[in-house]
Amino acid sequence: MLGRSTWPPEVLPYIRYVCTEKQEHLLCISLNAANEVLAIHPITVGLVDRVHIHPREVFAGAMADRATAIIIAHNHTCRDLTPSANDRAVTREIKRAGEIFGIQLLDHLVFNQNEHYSFLEHGELRSPAAGEQSIRDEPNQFG
Repeated sequence: MLGRSTWPPEVLPYIRYVCTEKQEHLLCISLNAANEVLAIHPITVGLVDRVHIHPREVFAGAMADRATAIIIAHNHTCRDLTPSANDRAVTREIKRAGEIFGIQLLDHLVFNQNEHYSFLEHGELRSPAAGEQSIRDEPNQFG
């Protein structure tokens, strides 16, 4: 185990190593019921401005870890950390899949070397303490 995370952005020191890469990298952080980091799984390496993912790939490592929750994270190769419509659609899809698998999506982090964007912090992914079960409804805009 790498350590306990009481707030999803606390995992950033473990994953910022991908910020030096020229392509986007999607990572899945598996956590146990005590929010201890079990493992960090690289899911896919994309292009300079996007990655293609499938929930099956995201949850494969988390299931093997017997994780109760995950945080997904990907680096942006530019300074703009604003999530794209695709980032939001993927987050909704991963959240729904996690509900089926019984593995909660705690956050989706978009980050670079110095900053981050947290879906949870921006109210786009509700914490379970807030009593919310889904992120803001927006049209699925895969393009």
